[in-house]
Amino acid sequence: MAPAAPAGQRIDKWLFFARVVKSRSLAQKLVQAGGVRINGDKTDNAARAVRPGDTLTIARRDEILVLKIVDPGERRGPASEAATLYEDLSPTREAIAEQKEAAKGKAAPGYQPSARPPTKKERRAHERLRWDGA
Repeated sequence: MAPAAPAGQRIDKWLFFARVVKSRSLAQKLVQAGGVRINGDKTDNAARAVRPGDTLTIARRDEILVLKIVDPGERRGPASEAATLYEDLSPTREAIAEQKEAAKGKAAPGYQPSARPPTKKERRAHERLRWDGA
């Protein structure tokens, strides 16, 4: 018989064990609010299982964490133990600043700056386009 695949661990439990959040209830709220992606897929289910090899993208306050799960963990231990549960793939602050600086001078594709402000008719047409899809 082939060995069974590991069942995995709840995402909220893993976030708590890895010290990404302070409590398990905060981990549940983070997941339910849509702040966590597992392998690029949005999830709002705090009971969703994660396994070693999964990549988590976590939107937390003003930063984005990209963590690859190395070990599921068995308890919430000290920070040194929690750091062994994942591999940090997050972009550095310097890399993010460089990307923002490079994009600063570029205009959005299709954007044509105008020498004059839009007319009332143009503003209303823009508002219709903007709010009809919502």
